[in-house]
Amino acid sequence: MRFKNLFAIGLLLTISSAVIAQKKAVPGVWSAGKANAWYAQHKWINGANFSPSTAINQLEMWQADTFDPETIDRELGYAEGIGFNAMRVFLHSVVWKEDPKGFKSRINKYLAIADKHHIQTIFVFFDDCWNPNAKPGKQPDPKPGIHNSGWMQDPGRPLTKPTDFLALKAYVDDILTSFKHDKRILLWDLYNEPGNGDKNKIASRLLPQVFAWAHAINPDQPVSSGMWNWDLVALNKIQLQNSDVITYHCYDSPELHERVVKLLKLNGRPLICTEYMARPRNSTFENTMPMLKKENAGAINWGFVSGKTNTIYAWDTPMPDGAEPKIWFHDIFRKDGKPFKQEEVDLIRQLNGK
Repeated sequence: MRFKNLFAIGLLLTISSAVIAQKKAVPGVWSAGKANAWYAQHKWINGANFSPSTAINQLEMWQADTFDPETIDRELGYAEGIGFNAMRVFLHSVVWKEDPKGFKSRINKYLAIADKHHIQTIFVFFDDCWNPNAKPGKQPDPKPGIHNSGWMQDPGRPLTKPTDFLALKAYVDDILTSFKHDKRILLWDLYNEPGNGDKNKIASRLLPQVFAWAHAINPDQPVSSGMWNWDLVALNKIQLQNSDVITYHCYDSPELHERVVKLLKLNGRPLICTEYMARPRNSTFENTMPMLKKENAGAINWGFVSGKTNTIYAWDTPMPDGAEPKIWFHDIFRKDGKPFKQEEVDLIRQLNGK
């Protein structure tokens, strides 16, 4: 998420005010009172977006041949060691389509490992970022020095027929119904960055439907979709009106980020930042995480262990020779558990009372 100008902030205020003034609640959405009562039951929520270092994308994480519980266990141990209590993890419909039963079994195995480390999970269904047209089977090797070179959109294809939506609904219905009472799951993030790239048309059709599917299932866990671009007014409004808990992304400096927090708080609902922390953009643990704790907003940074996703490299600054950048863009740990920056993990431990 990026601010283009202060007008965008005013625009967000207008949207927020409209939602506050809305007299008729959207069917299936939790009341603010229920959402705040749910939030009060949790310690301050903080953690990272997690993909094991051995997986280039969601498919490599979840397919049977490459599912890697040993690495997941080791790396979630690093998270427990610094006090993280939540991880945001992406699913993928292609894995479900190929093997619904096996996929759900592996989700259950993942949740058991995370629970052992006292970590709850935010699961993400759909995603408009990076590469289209995911295919099952062996995934591509990382391209040296290129951020998320193998990450896959979901769905990464045009949705032209009613059957396209029915197939996605079957996926969402099955996963939500299977895990709707699972206390190891913190929240369902229904759609990551809807409208990213050229996906605005697809997102405007899919986003309202996926909210409706989730509300019909009525899981014990809250549902949300994170705002990320204040120029996408129509999508932002859908997200605000349909989310039980307000989630958002912000990679801006702490001054602008704090304005976002204060504006979104006008909705009177719990607030979780599900993406932040890009060191060269002046979004760091040191200048942002304490502010989020002070504001009682959840803090989920992008990236955890440096690996095949290549997220130590910046979005728009490839290093084709694969050399390690002096300042990592994302991520906290090397594969052996050594931190990129010891002062960061010391701060995170301190904020978590470790």
